[in-house]
Amino acid sequence: MASEQAQDQFRLVSPSINHEGKLPRKYTDEGQGAKKNLSPPLEWYNVPDGTQSMALVVEDIDAPDPSDPVKPWTCWVVANIPPTLKGFPEGFSGKEEEVGGDYACLKEGHNDYKVPGWRGPKLPSHGHCFQFRLFALDEQLKLGNKVTKEKLLEDIEGHVIGEAQVTTMF
Repeated sequence: MASEQAQDQFRLVSPSINHEGKLPRKYTDEGQGAKKNLSPPLEWYNVPDGTQSMALVVEDIDAPDPSDPVKPWTCWVVANIPPTLKGFPEGFSGKEEEVGGDYACLKEGHNDYKVPGWRGPKLPSHGHCFQFRLFALDEQLKLGNKVTKEKLLEDIEGHVIGEAQVTTMF
């Protein structure tokens, strides 16, 4: 019975996470050439009934900051993900209009580098944990032109009907 419930849960996965729980370098600023700063592929399952849109926040939850020793660093913010989508392909960030279809409806927000889209980390040391959180929402968000993690988290308050997450290391 417990395994049946687990299979029915809203889940987020990345097929690129290896058996050690790590994502490869090509998803960071430390990749090589064209294999650098690619957004990782993501898949989600069992989106809750009543979901009108979804939102994604990806953070380095171990990021050091001199004024606050552990302050999460935002790598990616995506809003208004249609519930009809089942995931993002590798390298998708910045290509929503090119890919078209339901992908063209979503909006990528600004990361902590102050630019929209995925920006892989440039780590001062390895072993950082990255948390991917996908929120199922009961409405489409009206966020304006510049979407940030703070604005998104404020706007989803009271509208989250499900949350799925996966944590990995770089």
